[in-house]
Amino acid sequence: MWLILAFVSAALLGLYDVAKKQAVKGNAVPTVLLLNTLFSSLLFLPVIISSECDLGWFAGSVFDVEPQPLRVHLLIILKSAIVLSSWIFGYFGIKHLPLTLVGPINATRPVLVLVGAMLIFGERLNALQWIGVLLALISIFLLSRAGKREGIDFTRNRWILCVAAAAVLGAASGLYDRHIMRELEPLFVQSWYNIYQFSMMAIAVTLIYLLQPNRTPFHWSWAIPLISLFLSAADLAYFVALSDGEAMISVVSMIRRGSVVVSFACGAMLFKEKTLRSKAIDLVFILAGMLFLWLGSR
Repeated sequence: MWLILAFVSAALLGLYDVAKKQAVKGNAVPTVLLLNTLFSSLLFLPVIISSECDLGWFAGSVFDVEPQPLRVHLLIILKSAIVLSSWIFGYFGIKHLPLTLVGPINATRPVLVLVGAMLIFGERLNALQWIGVLLALISIFLLSRAGKREGIDFTRNRWILCVAAAAVLGAASGLYDRHIMRELEPLFVQSWYNIYQFSMMAIAVTLIYLLQPNRTPFHWSWAIPLISLFLSAADLAYFVALSDGEAMISVVSMIRRGSVVVSFACGAMLFKEKTLRSKAIDLVFILAGMLFLWLGSR
């Protein structure tokens, strides 16, 4: 069952990227992100209420979490700021770039995490992991060539730089997780960081509306709540999968990285994106790189 849930989580993460692409099309990114954090907060609000008020609504389930002291909340606030910064860059990038470019670039985040762990924590990569890193670098080079065919210069295009910044910040969040997740429950972190992200975005959007009267107008799209729904459902499937005593976290994580296949296919079929053949070759290199990273971490 845990294996099925891992594939469900991967599919939902791919659909999450598709919903983001549709929601920000010609839309005000900050407002879309504000609503996304609001809906995500509402989805996890029952968990927080049950925990903080000791109501026991989810006793004995994966949603049963314990209240934590202020120190823990400060750690989560920092994580919220890192993740939210990554999302801001990522949302702007996905608004202006093809999904078939953004998805593969985002899929290289595990490589950045490994390199960061090597530089910060002194971890050593084995031969298989180095092969995975090399394949990922080759895929980025090939993606840059595919991008040039669409008039996108990886070294000068600001939206590519936004996606790169989102990937780096996402990797930073992953490294930070290695520090805080040793003592925290994942669902507790997930529930509260949505609340803190919404608070941060509410302040940011208020300032934007006050200081930028000529901003991009906002229009409602049903893809906006789908962003929160797909992401929360993907995380739920992930947590339930890991709650199975037989689940292997390395396998689950590897399968989730396959979400790029779903987003790539939807970019091709739904958004009619171009230069698909060369991008598909790049995608193969990325998936091969992820496979070697997984084999090296076993």
